[in-house]
Amino acid sequence: MTVSLIGAFLAAVAYGAATILEAIGVRQLAALPQGSPWRDRMPGAGIYLCGLIVDLVGFLLSAAALRRLPLFLVESAVASSVAITAVLAVFLLGVRLHRSEIIALGGVGAGLVLLAVSAKEGPPQAVGHLAGWLLLLAAGAVALILLVGWRMAADRESSAAVLALGAGAGFGLMGVAARIIVIPDHWWQWFTEPTFWALIAHGGLALTAYGLALSRGRTTTVAAVTFATETVLPAIIGLTLLGDGVRQHLWAVAGVGFALALGSCIALAQRAEPEPAAGQSC
Repeated sequence: MTVSLIGAFLAAVAYGAATILEAIGVRQLAALPQGSPWRDRMPGAGIYLCGLIVDLVGFLLSAAALRRLPLFLVESAVASSVAITAVLAVFLLGVRLHRSEIIALGGVGAGLVLLAVSAKEGPPQAVGHLAGWLLLLAAGAVALILLVGWRMAADRESSAAVLALGAGAGFGLMGVAARIIVIPDHWWQWFTEPTFWALIAHGGLALTAYGLALSRGRTTTVAAVTFATETVLPAIIGLTLLGDGVRQHLWAVAGVGFALALGSCIALAQRAEPEPAAGQSC
């Protein structure tokens, strides 16, 4: 379990750094006049691209962790990336943490320790190809949420909240796909696996929704809604449908740890609001 836990926490570090990069990049691009030449867009696009690359690294680390650890633990660890964002905001953006936020940082750490102690290690139960097709079908629902949020451009804050909900659902279901996917014997068999296509679809939709949400609303709101959705949804699916387990007599510990980690992450989301910085690049 130790190696998988390290992978999950390294994924949180990667996601936290990516949030800072993506938010700065999106804001720089949004500040440019419409029709600006590509040369002017390069700095912001470069920063955002760096964020996406770091996101990919985070996903690969979390996907590896999901081979052995339950969704509620890994997704909670990934959501704790907002704590990494808060710390990076202090060192890179000059943000000062208040006492309540320092307490929340401790809450994230304590919650993750409780989850790590209570989680039962092991692969998910076999679910067959039907689960992959259902996940692929669910991508249509995420796409619908994205479309609704995109068309609400007149109300930017509401639009951002809906888009963040879609992003959280997409990221969460991408985690479910990574948890249940069966590694094929030959590389070409990936393309016949519905879970593989579901993973790609949810990842693409989630990144699109997240980027749009960051451009329309406060990063605080976007981070809180996204992290809450991508943590709670897969946790429910894992515990009820995939056989994710808790060690005997430790359900209360797991519940307290989950609530503490998630609540602290949402509280810390207010530190995820970086100001655009000129001249920053990868």
